[in-house]
Amino acid sequence: MFTKLVIIALAGLTAVLGFSTFRSRIPNGDRVPSPCPAGGIWGGVGHFNSSGGGPKNPFGEDFEAALFQWTVTLCKLDSDKDGKTNGDPNCIFTATGTTALGNPTGQPGICEPLNSAACKDQTVVCV
Repeated sequence: MFTKLVIIALAGLTAVLGFSTFRSRIPNGDRVPSPCPAGGIWGGVGHFNSSGGGPKNPFGEDFEAALFQWTVTLCKLDSDKDGKTNGDPNCIFTATGTTALGNPTGQPGICEPLNSAACKDQTVVCV
């Protein structure tokens, strides 16, 4: 029984640590704005759930396809089809760099504004 609890605890810890690691691999990953009316930060950038976990949104799928690395190709994509690219305008961000970035302009995996014609078929639960 103890072994099962340790394995479950380690699995949970790995998931939490991996999540914060992913945020550090994308520009402004720790301050991506929520597209929901209440605002705030969307911590689970690659997921439809603002806290992370569960189904990946289109950006999460593209980030995984890029082997969880920020690339020029991923930067230039419009994963959520809202008419804006995924990231920093000049694609200069690196996970180990110190380049100053401007404020984030949106959520790269959730089409916004939520009520726009381009985003009408998207399912996002704002809580």
